[in-house]
This record gives sequence, structure tokens and C-alpha cells, in this order.
Amino acid sequence: MKTVKTLNSRSFVNFRRLQLSIIIVNYNVKYFLEQCLRSVFKAIQPLQAEVWVVDNASFDSSIAYLQPKFPWVKFIEKQQNVGFAKANNEALFSCNGEYVLFLNPDTIVPEDCLIKCLDFMEKHSQSGALGIRMLDGSGNFLSESKRSFPSPLTSFFKLMGLSRVFPSSKLFARYSLGWLSQHQNHTVDVLAGAFMLAKRETLIKLKGFDEAFFMYGEDIDLSYRIQKLGFTNYYFAESSIIHFKGESTKKGSLNYVKMFYEAMSIFVQKHYGGKSANVFAFVLKMAIWLRAALSGITRLFPRIWLFSKIRKTKEELPRNILLVGSEEDCREVTKLFFKETQSRHEYNFINAIEANPAETLGRLKEKIIRDNVTEVIFCEGTLAFREIIEAVQLIKPKAAFRFHGEGTMCIVGSNSKDTAGEYTALEG
Repeated sequence: MKTVKTLNSRSFVNFRRLQLSIIIVNYNVKYFLEQCLRSVFKAIQPLQAEVWVVDNASFDSSIAYLQPKFPWVKFIEKQQNVGFAKANNEALFSCNGEYVLFLNPDTIVPEDCLIKCLDFMEKHSQSGALGIRMLDGSGNFLSESKRSFPSPLTSFFKLMGLSRVFPSSKLFARYSLGWLSQHQNHTVDVLAGAFMLAKRETLIKLKGFDEAFFMYGEDIDLSYRIQKLGFTNYYFAESSIIHFKGESTKKGSLNYVKMFYEAMSIFVQKHYGGKSANVFAFVLKMAIWLRAALSGITRLFPRIWLFSKIRKTKEELPRNILLVGSEEDCREVTKLFFKETQSRHEYNFINAIEANPAETLGRLKEKIIRDNVTEVIFCEGTLAFREIIEAVQLIKPKAAFRFHGEGTMCIVGSNSKDTAGEYTALEG
């Protein structure tokens, strides 16, 4: 394997050992995973790394679609959905990197992300695990990037939505540590399983994720056990990733609340026990009943149905599409995806390469507003993922953001963390 030098890395230069193993669990999100793997490929170039994808019995032909496109990835195909924890563990006990990154398939990582994270871990000897600043598909900060351990009150406030109403409150936003700046590094209790970096030695000692958790809660449990070993968990703000979310259980749904309750119940019974566990269970059950009541009340109002019809009508209207990237990359995307829809949709592009970044952002904002752009497609290639992620944070017009990695056969995006993602794809 070749040796790669980096400018900002003290410990990760001129080493031939396997430095990093990335583990991704997939379930029916092959197009999002295609974009993820494209970004991962760019991010591992300064490193000696391996990538594992565990497919949890997807029925969208994920393996058949992705394996020919990414022959450097190690695929494990499960015959049934064994859950997030068990799927991750299978790859964990097979991989060989000094560090392991658990990564969600509906993410995009910038090119300099992994080397920055590994450098930070090396410089902080007591670091147990590291999480990162996460953004949704519209560039909004995801509060679950940094969290505290659950208690009856913090979990109740979260389930009832009070943490969202009072996002900076030390009382109501305790779960997501809302008063801590998202732009600064912090020591925190809980890291998200969507991006969790730790030494393999530590993870093996802990026997990986607790497989009693099927979905949700396993990252809280692992964060807790890492701290019990005497290590510190860090929230890392010096790089940001896109985490589209909304690709499994919608965060606002009763099904999510039920799954969250079950996961918290397992955690409390395991680590708290006794009277505390009984109080916790009672409070969470109250929250579930209240959420169910509120959900039933909202269904009585016909305006909800009317709004959904209006929204559907809007989605069916022709789109005014703006492509951002180099001229070559934008024309390639146009050729692939819009050759049959020219009469229905308007589209043009801004060359994000010729101008300096500040000028490009200024022109982009102005054009979106002036031309009533409904959709912005960032075309990665000459334009880096890092530059795209920086742009989506700074542009806040009412337009949907979509993403296309060079050489991929799809465009993906998600308008919020509570809605399912969208994609345009060409099979074959």
C-alpha cells in the first residue's frame, strides 16, 4: 500500500498500518449510500483505510446495485434485518483498523473530515469516542450531535417537544445540551451512532454495541460504557457532515416515540435499576400517552388534509432548477437527468469554480431569490464536498438542496430531518 503524506497530521504520516475502518449499516437506502461512499472515497485518500457495508436484508437490491460500483468496499449481506447494533458488531469483529468509525449511510463527509478527527483523537489521549457537527439536508444544525445521558425529565421534555420549543434552555434542552455552542469543541456524554469514532481496542474491550438494542439507544449505551472505562467523549465542531435523516423512522411519529421509549427502558434497566428505573418508565409512558392524544386531536382537523393536498400540488409543479459546480460537471448532470424533461423544467447553472467562493455565494443567493429558484443541485467533482457543505450552511433561501457526486447515477436530498429523503436515479 502506498504511503501518503499530509500537511496537518502529526501521527498519521508515513505509516503503513491500517489506520481506520469505516462501518456502514444499510437498509434500503442505496442511492443515499452511493453518495456517501463517493464522499468517503475522497475522504480516505490521505489514510490507509478500509470500508465495510453491512446490508440488513434490504429489498431494494442494494448489494447488486452498489457492489459493482464500489469494488474496494467489503460488503456483508444479511438474510434478515438483525438490527443496527448486531450488524455493526459483525463488521467490528472482522475489521482491522486502529480506529473504527460507525457511519450512517445517509451521510456526506467532507474531504478533510476524517484526517481532522483522527488528529484530534491522537492529540487527546483520554478521548474515548468522538462525534461531529451534523447538518440536515438544508444545512440546519442537528441537535443530536451532542447530548447528555437520559434522565426521566430530560427524556420527557424531549418526547413532548419542549426541547425543540426551548432549544437553549438548560432545563428543557438538557437532552441535546442546547446551551453549548455548536461551533466549539466540547466534552459531552452521548455521541450519535450516525458518526462515532473510537479506537478499535476500546470497542473490542466493550464488546461493541449491546445487541439488546435493535434501533435507537445503542449509541447512548456505548457512550455510557466508554465513560465508565474512564475515557472522555468529545463533540468535534471543526468539521461538519450532512446527515439527511428521515430515511427510516420519522422523528415525529408515534412509532419513533415507541421505539425511543423501548430503547430508553432497556438503558435505564441496565444502568440505573431499582426505583429510578420505575420512575423513568412511568414518566416515559406518560409522554407516549400524551403524544398519542395530541396526534389523535390533530387528525380531527380537516386543514391538515387540505395542507397535504396543497403540498402535493406544489410538488407536482414544474421545477426551476439551478445547478452549482463547474461547467463540465453541471452539463454532465443535465445530460444524465434532465434530457427528457427539458420542456417541463427550467434549469441553468452557476460556475462555482471560476469565481472566488465569497463571490460565488453572493451570486448564488442573489440568483435564487431573483429567479425564484425552487431547487439547487450541487454537482461535486471539481467542486469539493467540503465546499458544498460550507455553502449549504450559508445559503438560507426557500429552495430545496440536492446533491450529486461525480460518477454517481443519482441525485439525493432531504428538506428536513422529519421528512423522508428524495432522489432522482438512473439504474444500470
